[in-house]
This record gives sequence, C-alpha cells and structure tokens, in this order.
Amino acid sequence: MADHIDVTDLPDALIITNVDVSVFIDDKSKSEFESVFLEYDGDAQFLYLRNFHRARVNFSCPERAAKARIHQHETHVCGSKIKCYFAQLKESPTNDSPHLHPPKPDKQFLISPPASPPVGWEQIPESNPVINYDLLAAMAQLAPGQAHELHPATEDQPGIVVHICEDPKGYKEQNIVQTKCPERST
Repeated sequence: MADHIDVTDLPDALIITNVDVSVFIDDKSKSEFESVFLEYDGDAQFLYLRNFHRARVNFSCPERAAKARIHQHETHVCGSKIKCYFAQLKESPTNDSPHLHPPKPDKQFLISPPASPPVGWEQIPESNPVINYDLLAAMAQLAPGQAHELHPATEDQPGIVVHICEDPKGYKEQNIVQTKCPERST
C-alpha cells in the first residue's frame, strides 16, 4: 500500500463510531473488538469513550491506520455496524514552544480608554448645547382649545394642524395616598 499511495499526511489514529455497549462492559467483547484492530498493528493502543459509544485506536504508523480504516469501515463488530474515521491531525507548531500563542491580531481596537492619558493629550472643550429658539417660541404659543397650523397645506401636500386638548372636567393630578405601615409585633 505504501508503494502506491503517499500516506505521510494521514493521521496514525482512527475514531471508531457506533461501538456496541457490550465492548465497554464485557471483557470478552472488549478483547474481540481489540483483536479486530490488533491484526493490523500489534502495538495499537485503545482509548474508549463510553458516553459517545466511540473508541480511538492509535496505530504505530499511518499506513496501518489507513489499512485498518479501509478494511473495517462499516463492518459488523460485536453485533454493531461500526464506522471508522481518521482522527484529526495535530498541527505542528511554528516554533518549538510547548505553550499556546495568542492569535495574530488583524486589527487592534482599544475597548476602553487607558487609565492615564498619553503624553501631550489635551481635553477638547465641549460645545454649547444646540437650542432651537424657534421651536421653544412655537411651543410657548400653544394654548389649550386652539388649533395651531404647523405646516400650511399646498396643492400636493396636506397641512399639519395640532389641536391642544383641554383638561377634562374633574380631572386633576391625583395625589398618591401614603399606605399605612403594618403594625409590628415585638
């Protein structure tokens, strides 16, 4: 097989799915399951993932893993039809450091301003608030019971007229009644 196909880029481990529950419980079923893969590599190592009904089989070389995957994919082992998949390759780090490295930043945005301003920083004076005196004057002229035309009507647009409502008779601001505090027992 190694003569025909280059398998150096393949992983040396298989993930076996749909493993029968008896493999995790019964030693006889476990040895039967292991014997299927030990035919391809006598040094194969097994890692069982019971909750997922899976097993990982580590082979000594990618050629043996490929051969086991080709021959055992969708075969019946211990009463269950198993499926064999290659485990993901471990990416080799760019340097020899065993530690993780942060991802390369595409853009660096400051989430919050620094605790102290940089040298030469000056605060920009805030501008005065924008007050529309025309709007304030128009609002002051509004009186209850009168209609106020905000926008005169034209041939192709309607006019906008505001009618200020009067207070209905007997309606006044209601006072909030203070509730009595319950008596305390001592």
